[in-house]
Amino acid sequence: MPIEIRRTLTWSQTTLVEGWKQVAKPTRLIAALAIIRNPWFGRGHVEDLGPEIREHCPELGRLLTDMLLGQTGDALEGCGKASVVGMGGEVEHAQALTHSLWFGNQLREAINAKSYLAFSNTRGAAGCSLMIPLMHKDDSGRRSHYQTIHTCVPDAPADDEIIVALGASVGGHPNHRIGDRYADLREMGHDVDNPAGV
Repeated sequence: MPIEIRRTLTWSQTTLVEGWKQVAKPTRLIAALAIIRNPWFGRGHVEDLGPEIREHCPELGRLLTDMLLGQTGDALEGCGKASVVGMGGEVEHAQALTHSLWFGNQLREAINAKSYLAFSNTRGAAGCSLMIPLMHKDDSGRRSHYQTIHTCVPDAPADDEIIVALGASVGGHPNHRIGDRYADLREMGHDVDNPAGV
């Protein structure tokens, strides 16, 4: 069944002042969103979500990647992904469309990313929060790029819809000053080549 896209949206924010201080180099957050019909809506428990994942995810990934890079070009530094399924679906439906290499690798390969894509997946009604966590595309230990895009779509998702989104940053968090994981690891006597600290 072909993917049914009701609407696409782009969202952009530029920060000039943060924490009562001018930002030396204004930073941007950008999101690309698609509102699609949930391909599993009304079908009860579907055991194998694979056919729709393989059919829809490459197209969605390419579409949102192109939308995002149309805004950032080569300046993209941080990235992440998110999805919200309407109340008539399962969180697993939202996860199916974003936790697939068929989807995420469209962006990762386009920007030669070394990090995985930070993510959030939830269920909600129209107008609910959409939160896209971000981290540096090449270095998951750089706290300067830990940011979150927080937005909503007033009329989505409907019960039979899913919002799928990719997010990006140009620049790190404005006026970042909490260091990074590597400094913590060194101070705590841990291996700096293990940014997770485990």
